[in-house]
Amino acid sequence: MHLAQLNIAKPKFAMDSVGMADFVNNIDPINTIAENSPGFIWRLKDDSGNATGIHIFDDPQLIVNMSVWQNVQSLKQFMFKTHHIDFLKRKKEWFEPLDSASYVMWWIEDGHMPDVKEAEKRLIHLREHGESEFAFSFKFAAKAG
Repeated sequence: MHLAQLNIAKPKFAMDSVGMADFVNNIDPINTIAENSPGFIWRLKDDSGNATGIHIFDDPQLIVNMSVWQNVQSLKQFMFKTHHIDFLKRKKEWFEPLDSASYVMWWIEDGHMPDVKEAEKRLIHLREHGESEFAFSFKFAAKAG
């Protein structure tokens, strides 16, 4: 089994604005770090090489990030032990707080690449039913692991 993850965000400003410039200018470098990280398998991207043009929940204001990792530990290593953490710490500068869960993780069969509709179902399930093996957070993964 591999770990799929989805996170969504609502930018405070237009993606091509000065307010988002530091974030946008670092999408490619951070994606490169992810792709070169131990345990990385795949990430959602469009023809531009990133996923900022891909919409979720039919909401053009939301941006999406989705990836697949060998395990929870490899995702945590990338998120919290690389340059990615510097941008995670600044998320309040760029993104509106959401009133419900903004990320979800779930287990997938080796070789399966999830699509946005599958990820939507997992996030909705987490929001409506709480954490389970079907849809969970880092907190649940730590308890289960």
